[in-house]
Amino acid sequence: MNKKIYLAGGCFWGTEAYFSRLKGVCHTTCGYANGHTPDPTYHDVCTKETGYAEAVLLAYDSNLIDLSKLLTEFFKTVNPTTRNRQGNDIGSQYRSGIYYVDPEDEEKIKQFINLKQGEYHRPIVTEVLPLTSFYPAEEYHQQYLLRNPNGYCHVNLNLIAEEDMK
Repeated sequence: MNKKIYLAGGCFWGTEAYFSRLKGVCHTTCGYANGHTPDPTYHDVCTKETGYAEAVLLAYDSNLIDLSKLLTEFFKTVNPTTRNRQGNDIGSQYRSGIYYVDPEDEEKIKQFINLKQGEYHRPIVTEVLPLTSFYPAEEYHQQYLLRNPNGYCHVNLNLIAEEDMK
């Protein structure tokens, strides 16, 4: 069964590249999530006045990969205790967030984070919210690292276990 979840993990290039390699992830789209202005551009989001986070839409086959596995992989790619920063990217658009569309996912996500908290000395500040808006990013952001293999990426793309790759 195909499901969707939206993950904000700093610059969306690395998040998109990482999750596009996972078995069971059918499609990824870089974009802007949970802001308050219509149809933002990258320039708009960088002003820090739109409220958007750089995020990636993950469409996945829940028969091949479940939400818990996606969250496990997500937490490998972010520092969930840092607010408005991942890697060298600083600003509210680089906050970590998990935005769900299926209300049943909310409790699963919160339980996962409660268990994960034991692994950290500082509080997890990753947002967990229903998705209120999502706009795809400009075409040049889509699959950026596939087209620009030496592009900037704070995500270690080698963290995916071989058995979890497509």
